[in-house]
Amino acid sequence: MNSKAVFRLMIGMVVLTAVSRGVAAAKERPNVVVVITDDQGKNDLACLGNPIIKTPHIDAFYEDAVRFTDFHVSTTCAPSRGSLMTGRHCNRLNVFHTITGRSLLFEDEVILPELFAQNGYATGMFGKWHLGDNYPFRPMDRGFQEVVRHGGGGITQGPDYWGNDYFDDTYWHNGELQTYEGYCTDVFFSEALQFIEKNKNRPFFCYISSNAPHAPYNVPEAYLKMYENVPGLAERFQRFYGMITNIDYNFKRLTDKLDALNLTDNTILIFMTDNGSAGGNKIYDAGMKGSKGSEYEGGHRVPFFIRWPNGQITGGKDIDQLVAHYDVLPTFVDLLGLDYEPAKPLDGISFKSLLTESEPAWPDRILYMDTQRLQNLVKYRKYTVMDKDWRLVNGDELYKMSDDLGQTTNVFDQFPEVGKRLAEGYEQWWTSITEEGVNERYAYIKVGTPHENPSRISAHDMLTGKHGQVWHQIGAAVGAQGTGRWKIEFVEDGEYTISLRRFPRESGLAINATFPAQEKTVELDRTLPASVKSDFTEAYLYVANLQGTRKIEEGQDEVTFKATIPAGRYDMEAQLIDREKRVSPAFYVYIEKL
Repeated sequence: MNSKAVFRLMIGMVVLTAVSRGVAAAKERPNVVVVITDDQGKNDLACLGNPIIKTPHIDAFYEDAVRFTDFHVSTTCAPSRGSLMTGRHCNRLNVFHTITGRSLLFEDEVILPELFAQNGYATGMFGKWHLGDNYPFRPMDRGFQEVVRHGGGGITQGPDYWGNDYFDDTYWHNGELQTYEGYCTDVFFSEALQFIEKNKNRPFFCYISSNAPHAPYNVPEAYLKMYENVPGLAERFQRFYGMITNIDYNFKRLTDKLDALNLTDNTILIFMTDNGSAGGNKIYDAGMKGSKGSEYEGGHRVPFFIRWPNGQITGGKDIDQLVAHYDVLPTFVDLLGLDYEPAKPLDGISFKSLLTESEPAWPDRILYMDTQRLQNLVKYRKYTVMDKDWRLVNGDELYKMSDDLGQTTNVFDQFPEVGKRLAEGYEQWWTSITEEGVNERYAYIKVGTPHENPSRISAHDMLTGKHGQVWHQIGAAVGAQGTGRWKIEFVEDGEYTISLRRFPRESGLAINATFPAQEKTVELDRTLPASVKSDFTEAYLYVANLQGTRKIEEGQDEVTFKATIPAGRYDMEAQLIDREKRVSPAFYVYIEKL
């Protein structure tokens, strides 16, 4: 063998060794599974004191996990998910609402699945996304390689497949529609378990985000029956608790799968929820004031349980330090040694030391949560300022949490120096928010790309100050009135068709179609109402250089406009107008580049 051949062989051996070491290092990294439920509060678990609910499998996990007792999220769905994904406060992300275009996570934010994928992980998400249903905001556009999801913020909302009702629904599988058999939570966990099985020989990040127990409270009859004889428990809460017990059943399926694949020891498993209880506090409040959407403790203090046997994160230990959802990303980076340099300042910090050290140093930090739910951010709106011992609520209420978890006694006048310190913190924090210019920025749905063509856009993401129910399938059914605009970016010059509809194409319904209310069953809590409105007479469109009105003919299912549109960012108005000149949005708009 000549010297050149020997040299090439040596180089090849070095490269092969380096690659092998890299593969081994990646394999040694733990898997990560995050289970986050929707609208379940800290008070909706037996292990945290609820005397009625049945959650034996999550309770067993609680006994073996490390539990954060003072863990906080945002007060509603999409904002919590935005912060969890980015390590940043939702107000920085264009995710301070759940509808009206303000739940679309800015495209330039780097998020967890991208981070994991860049570090050699397989990534999958199953269930509720709620950070955008169109390109470039879908989970498949943001780093998730395997996706099964419903549309919008909940099954039956506007972006969701028409007529879904939690049973035998149609969901998006990697961008394509697919019909599944069974109850929604069962389906999402089943798909997650298949993903885990497929990727058992490499590190994976599995994000299971149930839409349950979000309304409507549709639940399998067997779970409803578990609570039907509880004295004084209204049917709504029988259903709500039944949905949670079904989640508990699926959580057991998950832990059994990890055991069967010998993955439990090297898997970081997290159970958490996205905001306070959606009404469960009326049955049991865990000593806290408020529920979903509230700036009081019950609106944002939630369970967070974590276990990683190989990392010595086990044992039923409580951690009482003040932490939040935006601490999760930096903690993963620190705990797993991920390669990551944040492009923007993070609000979160790593809590690795709390998990791994017996006497960790921890800062006396101040955290901020608020409930915006408007088109634009508004200072001093429904907010709380938190440190380890105190809560300043709406600027003039102060509570000492060690003495008053229920926030019943306002001690603002007794401790003015504390109120002043927390108020000054809020001012500095709000300045940092406004300096990022969120109110001047919008998230634009991109159309005319190979990633999504045609684009199916719903009124859920229409910017409007008076939305009624236009964001929901109910709004389309009843012909709800409302006006607004979408933020649309045409990425290329070209010829486009823009079709305005009342009902989505999969429904097969004409604009003025009428139909009876969906039949109720034992399992269905809320069904689609009747459509009786049949007097839409014209459709109006304004976008870019295209403006016009067209008559709606009898039996017509969509009104289509065709034009050559130059690339650019535009406001789009799309309306259906009835014979009395009352205006509804086009509840669905399809834009296709020809």
